Amino acid sequence: MSSTGTSSSAPVAPASALPGARRAVFLKQLHQWHWISSAICLMAMLLFSFTGFTLNHASQIESKPVVTRLKAELPEPLRAQLEAYAAGHADAEVPLPSELADWANGAFPVDVRGKRAEWSEEDAYIALPRPGGDAWLRIAADGAAEYERTDRGWISWLNDMHKGRNTGTVWSWFIDIFSIACVVFCITGFLIMKYHAANRPSTWPVIGFGILLPALLALLFVH
Repeated sequence: MSSTGTSSSAPVAPASALPGARRAVFLKQLHQWHWISSAICLMAMLLFSFTGFTLNHASQIESKPVVTRLKAELPEPLRAQLEAYAAGHADAEVPLPSELADWANGAFPVDVRGKRAEWSEEDAYIALPRPGGDAWLRIAADGAAEYERTDRGWISWLNDMHKGRNTGTVWSWFIDIFSIACVVFCITGFLIMKYHAANRPSTWPVIGFGILLPALLALLFVH
């Protein structure tokens, strides 16, 4: 005899199924973060891996610097302005006045606007370091101006980009973002391997080898 007024309830999933569902959702999120970080890192990872090799063999990779030297004469009105400015700013480090900077930009393949110059009573000297080379500009009080640029080749340029040497603020930000993306890539990859380790017996030995090898090499062979 059935009782009246009793409503039938919908079937409820067993509690044991819930952890599996959460695991699937979390694993899906890991895969998403893993591929996004790998996409961000792809080109930069290739660049930094290649330059890691070239930096490690820098002494064996020949580089023939190409030096470019140019000279020019400062016009007389600007010469007087330079002399007066140099006398008033000896031992200071301030940019060239705008008129002098405009002249230098037109006389040489360089942009010195806003660049700090080292002043003395005899001249103004501007160091212009750059990735893959170096450069400088000197304007003497007598009007003689000299510009020198050294180019050490594209391998040296890539190496300096790897190190962030004289690359500017924007590239420095890029290296920071790339580093964070690499950390996300590695951590999500590790967690994905952890979830699949039960079906892949070699997972933990390979991970352990990857951790121990550099540590042992550093301890045994780096002094």
